[in-house]
Amino acid sequence: MVEGGVTAVSRTELTEFWRTIWRTPYIMRLALSAGIGGLLFGYDTGVISGALLYIRDDFDSVKNNTFLRETIVSMAVAGAVIGAAFGGWLNDKCGRKKSILLADMLFVAGAILMAAAPGPWMIIIGRIFVGLGVGMASMTAPLYISEASPARVRGALVSTNGLLITGGAFLSYVINYAFTKTPGTWRWMLGVAGFPALIQFLLMLWLPESPRWLYMENKTDEARKILEKIYPAEEVEEEVQALKASIEAEKAQEGPLNENFFAKLKAAWGNVVVRRGLYAGITVQVAQQFVGINTVMYYSPTIVQFAGFASNSTALALSLITSGLNVVGTIISMLFVDRYGRRRLMIVSMFGIIVCLVVLSVMFFEAASHAPRVSHSESFNFSVNSTCPSFVQASNPASWNCMTCLNASPKCAFCSNGASQYQPGACLVVDDGLKDKCHSEQHRVWFTEGCPSKFGIFTVLLLGLYIISYAPGMGTAPWIVNSEIYPLRYRGLGGGTAAVSNWVANLIVSESFLTLTEALGSAGTFLLFAGFSFLGLVAIFFVVPETKGLQLEEIESVLQEGYKPTLFCCKGKAEEKDSGR
Repeated sequence: MVEGGVTAVSRTELTEFWRTIWRTPYIMRLALSAGIGGLLFGYDTGVISGALLYIRDDFDSVKNNTFLRETIVSMAVAGAVIGAAFGGWLNDKCGRKKSILLADMLFVAGAILMAAAPGPWMIIIGRIFVGLGVGMASMTAPLYISEASPARVRGALVSTNGLLITGGAFLSYVINYAFTKTPGTWRWMLGVAGFPALIQFLLMLWLPESPRWLYMENKTDEARKILEKIYPAEEVEEEVQALKASIEAEKAQEGPLNENFFAKLKAAWGNVVVRRGLYAGITVQVAQQFVGINTVMYYSPTIVQFAGFASNSTALALSLITSGLNVVGTIISMLFVDRYGRRRLMIVSMFGIIVCLVVLSVMFFEAASHAPRVSHSESFNFSVNSTCPSFVQASNPASWNCMTCLNASPKCAFCSNGASQYQPGACLVVDDGLKDKCHSEQHRVWFTEGCPSKFGIFTVLLLGLYIISYAPGMGTAPWIVNSEIYPLRYRGLGGGTAAVSNWVANLIVSESFLTLTEALGSAGTFLLFAGFSFLGLVAIFFVVPETKGLQLEEIESVLQEGYKPTLFCCKGKAEEKDSGR
């Protein structure tokens, strides 16, 4: 998924991982219990893509108001921004376990509110609750797993959280499709998220607090008891001493205790290494969102309908492809990010994204240009009062096609020709009775989002290629870069600032996508994202160094000197280091 990093895992780590969890299954119990937060993160951010289709059908106010649809989608993101900021403070103040328990309560409350919503306003409130939970889970779950895991398998265990995020998004599409024929459709889709949250809440009640947090709170005996369950007896004392040394070093790096956030931010900005690290970290996080990924993750079924697949269930089924490929791409990234490097994967990923977005734009343009014509006889066949008013009043109705009909104001619908979807059809007012009448006639289909198109299946395939281009590079590498590029003292501040920039960019994209498609058309919108992607590619090339294989001190040295970009054929410090081994 787009708001959580996936840790790179080597083959040695994987081998040690299986050996360790076989010997100490308690470790896997800790990781999977906390990892449900990642699953919920992925599910609650992905489920709205399908639920929105049915919410739109049930409420005319949603159907006729683009901004309201965007708000239903994006309020979870807005909640996540607040949840992530509040979660950082709560993690330090009350501990990781209590933060996860609170996130679960927010998930359950949000799920109940949405499932029982009498109108869009309550869905929005429920989405805010869920967003708060997502924001807290996005930072607390990997933190808990990391601090409760043996060092030798930490990378592999934290990576399970990343996989659960993308797996949760895929599960949301499966659940969406499963409930397409069930009465209540979207209520079930949104309400189901309450069950894994409840399960995690119960599991976490019986699990311990993070030993690292306990030690920071001077609860050393409790911390030791937990470490005794995680490590072999002969390693416990060594780990206690390592934990003590780590915390003391961290406190020494934190500076004066009375140093407030703004003072620390000012000091960070005055430090050339941190400032250049923030340039790189924020660049990759904002670029990750402005390639348009969350338009696909949040609006995938709607985009499939733009491509000419009118059926909600068909749109959801085809959207499973994109979500499944996101999981595949995440696994590819885990396998290759340490071999080929973060910067190289991001640059190659951006080239693939730009090509896919440009071709998608061409596909949507061609589909609009070759949309079926509107037939005067077909339209008036349903009665004069049923015909789209804008078509009736048009000075040149012969020039109208399906896209002209769908873009009319007030909004109209296209009922396809009974003989063939690609022959001239009817332009009608949006009405449930007319929709039923259109469907009742043989081979007719009711279109409100996109038009019948022979390019539709190619558009879906291109969406799949876009995901495959995105996931291994831009999907995961930005989070890895941000975990490595800041000095220890400023790592929390730097990583948090970059993460907030990611969520804010996410909010901007998700809140504006449908408005952009109405203003620019689908072709213009994807071409705009291609332009943003090109700017992101240029920025990454010039300001983001390669961090693969470098120690923290070496990364600081690169930033101190000022990063000078090189082409793939030229060796940087990381490549020189690897080749010297």
